[in-house]
Amino acid sequence: MKKRVLGANGPEVSAIGFGCMGLTVGYGPATNKPDAIALIRAAYGRGMTFFDSAEAYGVANEELLGEAVAPFRENVVIATKFGFRDGKPAVGLDSSPARIRMVAEQSLTRMGTDVIDIFYQHRFDPNVPIEDVAGTVKDLISEGKVRHFGMSEASVANIRRAHAVQPVAALQSEYSMFTRELEEETIPALRDLGIGLVPFAPLGRGFLTGKIDSDTPFKDGDIRKSLPRFQVGAREANTDLVKRIGEIADAKRATPAQIALAWLLAQDPAIVPIPGTTKRHRMEENAGGADVELTDADLSALRDLLASHPVRGNRYTEAMRATVDN
Repeated sequence: MKKRVLGANGPEVSAIGFGCMGLTVGYGPATNKPDAIALIRAAYGRGMTFFDSAEAYGVANEELLGEAVAPFRENVVIATKFGFRDGKPAVGLDSSPARIRMVAEQSLTRMGTDVIDIFYQHRFDPNVPIEDVAGTVKDLISEGKVRHFGMSEASVANIRRAHAVQPVAALQSEYSMFTRELEEETIPALRDLGIGLVPFAPLGRGFLTGKIDSDTPFKDGDIRKSLPRFQVGAREANTDLVKRIGEIADAKRATPAQIALAWLLAQDPAIVPIPGTTKRHRMEENAGGADVELTDADLSALRDLLASHPVRGNRYTEAMRATVDN
């Protein structure tokens, strides 16, 4: 697979990475550990060298990632995150320096590694100056426990403040054909600062695969069951956009998911999406998105399509939106 560099300060990684969250939380029952490990190793075999985890995804997530990549640890970039009290989003935020250090030590142990390649602040904590957060990660970098500092769902103002203390390698935020708010202010700022962008949910939480319609059921434990964008009325309204993307995909002999990923890659050379899946054939499909070349005419058609089909429904509930730094 082709490689990319995450901005001016980040590591070189595969053009498409692998988001591990769904292996343990967010989309129904957890994948059993042997199958999850086999999937991560298959992703590496397909050329993926960038794997994303977090304390908030549960102890098992970091453990299985560490075990999966152990045979080829030196050839991959692994990322994890801190920022929630007790590692649980529902409990609240905690990016105090002591908490950051504790999470770093626990993550190193769980993943069985000597260094975390990218250590993200999962969510901005208004009770802790961002300069203190960046300074703490800077110290961890100087101690050899972390290689790069990342932020997630952060505002431009706070990215700039943090970057002045410790260069930010990458911002992780939701970005896809379905979620484009970053384009107005954030992406230009990232280019200016030389910061990479790691889009999570690059397939619109599955909607852009073309496999979800108004009748698709969601299991208990599947986050989409409560998200406004996935309520029946919104799903019906958004179906036409996905159908039109599918027509472009057919003309390119690709799938809608591959077009969605290729579109992201075409937006900037420092963008590296991290789609997640629990299925090997979906991982293979996602990897293939790096091989799809979109022409100027293709991109123009997609731009016109997105302009004429505004997405219906918010990406988060009101409670979830309150945790996003604006």
